[in-house]
Amino acid sequence: MQKQVEVRMDESHLEPIVDTPESACGSFCDKIMKNMVLTLTILGVFLGSISGMLLRHISPLPADVVMIIAFPGEILMRMLKMLILPLVVSSLVTGLAGLDAKSSGRLGTRAMVYYMSTTVIAAILGVILVLLIHPGNPKLKANLGQGKKNEDVSSIDAFFDLVRNLFPENLVQSCFQQVRVSQIIFTHHSCYASYNTYSTCSLLIVQVQTVTTKVQVPTNRTRAPPQFIIKRSLQFKGGMNVLGLIGFFVAFGVIMGKMGEKAKLMLDFFNVLNEIVMNLVYAIMWYSPVGIACLICGKIISIADLEVVAKQLGMYMVTVIVGLIIHGGIFLPLIYFVIVKKNPYKFFMGLFQAWVTALGTASRYEMFLPLFLLYIP
Repeated sequence: MQKQVEVRMDESHLEPIVDTPESACGSFCDKIMKNMVLTLTILGVFLGSISGMLLRHISPLPADVVMIIAFPGEILMRMLKMLILPLVVSSLVTGLAGLDAKSSGRLGTRAMVYYMSTTVIAAILGVILVLLIHPGNPKLKANLGQGKKNEDVSSIDAFFDLVRNLFPENLVQSCFQQVRVSQIIFTHHSCYASYNTYSTCSLLIVQVQTVTTKVQVPTNRTRAPPQFIIKRSLQFKGGMNVLGLIGFFVAFGVIMGKMGEKAKLMLDFFNVLNEIVMNLVYAIMWYSPVGIACLICGKIISIADLEVVAKQLGMYMVTVIVGLIIHGGIFLPLIYFVIVKKNPYKFFMGLFQAWVTALGTASRYEMFLPLFLLYIP
């Protein structure tokens, strides 16, 4: 039979464990290590800018050399474009399949209200900043005079194009093309004659079978003013129809969520697909510092006269940057704080990696959907 022995120790023999305060340098290094991708991305932006400025002082580089320098950045852009479609599809389906129809409708309504309100705020802010800062050269505007109104673009056509793209006729085609209305102008000339005066020596002889008839032909023909006939036709242009894909897969996810257990296998498939694509995006982020540095360096080298461009676009750049700071640093955090009742800057810091990547590549917003979905807190 085993004996149980009870051991008691006096608390006076125990020494308290005191946490040594971590130095500021150590804390800073830990933050850098935790956000290594972000740190390398910011470093890539600075290295690309500095390298581009230094290489400009060398004798003009051949176009092939500039292309080779910017080639890694082109590869980065192509990889980001490649992941847009699978990530949008998988994230929409997995997100909406877990919600009921009522929650999906409420979420869609809030998203639409948020989108419209922020768009109106951004438009008003842009108009105010342009009126205050006056970007551009006023002398050039005075010399150009009154601008010509573009009649080819109609608000009705633009609205109908939006609706047409929302309901694509071919889902596969919408992955690389979108539809738009183009106006084709035909010029129709109609000639007519003035029969007031005739020439006696101008005769036209028309012989039909055995009958010969003399017809007087007018000599002073005039041309009527041309008539312009506008016809609309649907044409396809290159570019992914993101709106149509989102519309289809939103409906796909909502219907799949209503099916319950019947669609469990399909839901598992999209969940796995979403995780795979997210891991691919994270792997690409480790390559992004190199691609961003090469892309910025190539763009700076390819500018013909940097000083002239800076003078021409200086105030425009100031206007855009001030607008982005006010809109992204004041209005959007204020909306987040009013609705969510939390610190907005902690949320936005989670998206800082995507912002830096968008700043370094200066590309369209849909290319960075994978990054925002990956780094959203």
